Amino acid sequence: MADRSNRPALRVDIISDVVCPWCAVGYGQLAFAARRAGVALDIHWQPFELNPDMVPEGEDLREHLAAKYGSTAEQSAQVRAQLTELGAALGFSFRFFDGMRIYNTFQAHQLIEWAGESGKGHEMKQALLSAYFTDGKNVSDSEVLVETAESLGLNGADARAALESGRHADNVRQREAFWVQQGIRGVPAMVFNGRHLVTGAQGVETYASILEQLGSADSESR
Repeated sequence: MADRSNRPALRVDIISDVVCPWCAVGYGQLAFAARRAGVALDIHWQPFELNPDMVPEGEDLREHLAAKYGSTAEQSAQVRAQLTELGAALGFSFRFFDGMRIYNTFQAHQLIEWAGESGKGHEMKQALLSAYFTDGKNVSDSEVLVETAESLGLNGADARAALESGRHADNVRQREAFWVQQGIRGVPAMVFNGRHLVTGAQGVETYASILEQLGSADSESR
């Protein structure tokens, strides 16, 4: 294996939503591949709302998927089982349950933006994924968001003030619009080095191959 210790971290923009299970899986697969290959990643989470027009109380997840994608109960159960298995292999716990709801995530993305000012945007993203998929929490609820901020050692009052003021709202909207304008219609979508787009959760081996190819291209350009 080539020595990568002196190479700069590879920038990866990950366009995703905190209620997207394949986003959790895709990131976990990428991170696993990078650790195995000894590649440092410079992750930049980019906002995407799967359900920008969702009602405040959310919707039953199974009913939502049936209406949006035509998924049957059997298909939904199969996908949940698959996700649970994939997540477990990556150290992420999916705990789906009957009556689980899906929510709008505009405020959650604002919280990630706010946490990024303290260098904890990545940690906040991971915490919100776990809050929703592992703990079954309502990630559109301001109390849940403030508690999540506090769990990372951030100031809850400051988090609440940022959400109530909406001072990050315009930036989040602009970034969402930018990625839609780039043709992103589904997530996860990953952009490596600002040039190479990869969509969907591709699996550890595919990500390892991508990292190897990018590493080889980097070496040749030197």
